[in-house]
Amino acid sequence: MYWSLTKYSLIISFIFLAFSCSQPSEKNEQTYIVCTTGMIKDAAKNIIGDKAKIEALMGPGVDPHLYKATQGDLKKLQAADIIIYNGLFLEGKMGEILEKLKNRKTVIAMAELLNKESFINNTEFQGAYDPHIWFDVNLWKKASTLLSKKLIQYDSSNQNYYQKNTDQYIHSLDSLNEAVSQKLKDIPDSKRVLVTAHDAFAYFGRAYNIEVRGLQGISTLSEFGLRDVSNLVEFITENEIPAIFTETSVSEKAIKAVLEGCKSKGHDVVIGGSLYSDAMGEEGTFEGTYLGMVHSNVEKIVEGLSRISKESK
Repeated sequence: MYWSLTKYSLIISFIFLAFSCSQPSEKNEQTYIVCTTGMIKDAAKNIIGDKAKIEALMGPGVDPHLYKATQGDLKKLQAADIIIYNGLFLEGKMGEILEKLKNRKTVIAMAELLNKESFINNTEFQGAYDPHIWFDVNLWKKASTLLSKKLIQYDSSNQNYYQKNTDQYIHSLDSLNEAVSQKLKDIPDSKRVLVTAHDAFAYFGRAYNIEVRGLQGISTLSEFGLRDVSNLVEFITENEIPAIFTETSVSEKAIKAVLEGCKSKGHDVVIGGSLYSDAMGEEGTFEGTYLGMVHSNVEKIVEGLSRISKESK
């Protein structure tokens, strides 16, 4: 354990030595923004429009809990004018690098702009908040509004342009939130239980009145064992849950073990689809946007959890 911590401290030290020793890059006229996740990039892009170059370090299918910064990532962080990350330990140990960079440039932890009262603490550790705020569309709207204010502070010369973009984005999020609420009404009350690979959907459950069960905790670093699988199998079987879900950024192995366990008990449960949890879809697709990510998830959830009711009609 001591060696592990010492090794990590040395890595951090070397990273910042590289930052301090490298020659500053030539300043571009266009602002360069580096985001950690696709969801954050989507919000920033909707606010900033064409006034900045925006990149995300983590693409489709990438698990931010397990992500390790590459040499290329470090160069991007060095060159960035603004860095935006989620915070609340979503990015794991990478968060320590980002915190230290606040002394050198504008670094924004988007989730941490919100009041602590907005957060869910579903762990045994006091103050260990769930970082998956984007699954409550209304909460994401609030975080995006606060992010807009930060970006306007950085570049007040484009305030009117950013504010107009923000207003349009907020309107689209209001429409999305209403659409999600209406669509989820199609799920029978007795089947409003969402079972996934890890506990990424607690905000979704709180916002839209759905019970959520994840095999792993809020981080995919969490360990799970045979007892966790057995307990989840028992719960699904007893409550006759019609579908469970994999995630695009998490291995399917554990959920498939749950599926087999349910079938061995005679319960006909299916994989209702692969949900976007910690990463969006492919760049250039509808699912590669925040709105598309949420729409896609809701369609799969409603289809899967309404399966038995439809078949019995």
